[in-house]
Amino acid sequence: MKTLLCVCASAAVLLGADYDLLLKGGHVLDGKNKLNAVRDVAIKDGKIAAVAEKIDPETATRTVDASGLYVAPGLIDIHTHVFTGTGERGSYAGDNSIMPDGFTLRVGVTTIVDAGSSGWRNFPDFKDRILDRSKTRVLALLNIVGSGMRGDKFEHQVEDMDAKATADMALKHKGVVVGIKTAHYRGPEWTPVDRAVEAGTMAGNIPVMVDFGTDHSTRPLQELLTKKLRPGDIYTHAFSGLRNELVDGKPNPGFIEGRKRGVIFDVGHGGGSFLWRVAAPIVKSGFLPDSISTDLHIGSMNAGMKDMLNVASKFLALGMSVDDVVTRSTWNPAREIKREDLGHLSVGAIADVAVLRLNKGDFGFVDMYGAKMRGNQKLTCEMTIKDGKVLYDLNGLSRDEWTKLPEGYGPQGTSAWDATIGHGRAGRSAPAKSKP
Repeated sequence: MKTLLCVCASAAVLLGADYDLLLKGGHVLDGKNKLNAVRDVAIKDGKIAAVAEKIDPETATRTVDASGLYVAPGLIDIHTHVFTGTGERGSYAGDNSIMPDGFTLRVGVTTIVDAGSSGWRNFPDFKDRILDRSKTRVLALLNIVGSGMRGDKFEHQVEDMDAKATADMALKHKGVVVGIKTAHYRGPEWTPVDRAVEAGTMAGNIPVMVDFGTDHSTRPLQELLTKKLRPGDIYTHAFSGLRNELVDGKPNPGFIEGRKRGVIFDVGHGGGSFLWRVAAPIVKSGFLPDSISTDLHIGSMNAGMKDMLNVASKFLALGMSVDDVVTRSTWNPAREIKREDLGHLSVGAIADVAVLRLNKGDFGFVDMYGAKMRGNQKLTCEMTIKDGKVLYDLNGLSRDEWTKLPEGYGPQGTSAWDATIGHGRAGRSAPAKSKP
């Protein structure tokens, strides 16, 4: 009975609170709203409820002390491969992909985009296996190849590059399918790019992401960027050096002209698409990536790439500011995929939040060939909130000290905090309100 009364009391306090969760005293970085300052951020019913210089902790069910930390929108990684579980060997619609939740929430990523692992033929299976079962918000770029990214046997079948079928599937899942992907093609002709652009146009001018495949003199990079791609289309692997991205120590002239036309330049680090001797001079010239992404898969997760924050920290080592890096990991990618409901902390927005720590020290960052660049800053994630719920909390910032909990806390009941906005874990009857 004692436990029940405590749970009911907590629930009563919760129902009367103005806010479910208050992040207090953090340095807020919000590219959309051009906010770079210490602010309090309040969350209610899965939405951002207030952002202000001072919010009274007494108005919140739970207050987290975020002083000394950055508070940013949940990160958005627009180049990943997560169509796993099919058992297909050597395939990005199989064993080359990874389950998203183990590599996202712990680094502040709340939204990812699978970049072409599935096509119109197998997208329904991908949706059922991964999109509908993940805590991470998983979106998709449809491969122009109907069978998706299943290796050479499938990816070079020009006859399976069906623009209408691809567009129809994208329109059927509008807002979840956020673009078209073409990748890995080794032929000399433009067919995959042309059909991907056709599909993107038919599907309501959604963006096309291009992994250019093998370099061919018959389809030079400059022509892709200045003639083939539309404004808003995305060139990924921009710092790979595999397709003449760097010419005579400067960005390929197509980079400059392409950006003027509105082409987007994405990192797409991967296991073999980021080279210091290409990235450093391009960034030094003032040409910064529009979006930072990982190209997450089994070949990159334990190599030079590692995770989203490791890639972001590489651009800190290249001289970019924390504010710039966060914007290119949140608001910029949200706009690129036309999901402007994400990537910012405007009042009323979905409460996806990454609480980040900027560590100072001596760090080493490795490229695709194992070359190291030293840096003195590295971002790590303290807490990840998605849809207003704390889904990752490295050091228990949102939790109570065990010595302060009432006697008998545990399996007898569920606290108002856990049941409503915490981890969803049964078994706490802690008081609803706590302060830093």
